[in-house]
Amino acid sequence: MRRRTTLIAGGVLAAAAIAGGTGIAVANGAGDNDAPLEGSTLDEAVAAALEATGGGEVLETEVGDEGSAYGVEIRLEDGSQVEVNLDSSFRVINQEADHDSPNEQG
Repeated sequence: MRRRTTLIAGGVLAAAAIAGGTGIAVANGAGDNDAPLEGSTLDEAVAAALEATGGGEVLETEVGDEGSAYGVEIRLEDGSQVEVNLDSSFRVINQEADHDSPNEQG
């Protein structure tokens, strides 16, 4: 009986350790592809996004955001924020209001 209790307790501890590690990975964004755009990719994505919004301030860029090839977050002149999603040819897939602050996941 004592051996069975020890095995059950060990299994529970192992499961808790795995779940805890997964929680830490999610909290740190591990597994997300939120890498910022760089170089000519950055230049082309920003130009396409600003053209689509009619201007604004770029707050954040990222690779592979929400099913798109690139994402560009822009603060418009009225203070609102919009997320512009682009395909791999820098064509706008969609743009939507973004209520998150820069670098906030949600």
